[in-house]
Amino acid sequence: MAMTSETPVLDTIAAMTVDSLENCGMEPHTLILTRLAALVAMDAPPISYLAHIGAAQATDVTAEQVQDLLVAIAPIVGTARVMSAAGHITQAMGFAIAVAVEEASEDADMKARANSGGNGSGNGGGKAKKK
Repeated sequence: MAMTSETPVLDTIAAMTVDSLENCGMEPHTLILTRLAALVAMDAPPISYLAHIGAAQATDVTAEQVQDLLVAIAPIVGTARVMSAAGHITQAMGFAIAVAVEEASEDADMKARANSGGNGSGNGGGKAKKK
């Protein structure tokens, strides 16, 4: 079977996620908290948490709820996993914030260029503006 995608691993994970969501009767908010708990139990890397940030935001999962989740599962998964998860979640959030800041900066730059004539130099491409 030939692969036609440039991202077959991500495509497979996305398809598995869609199948899981379609076959699960949980409320989205509860589903995301459950997935986060599973990530903690697996000692998942930061990228796994990063993959859930958008869904967590979309379902209004708060930082306090994630903290409560970590407190609730600590006796089951252990303090080492909870501390590891806290660090990984922090790393994922830091990356997500950095990406958002970069995107906002790029958007602001594009708007500034559009408002200055579209060439980014702010002076008409080096030619004097006609009055």
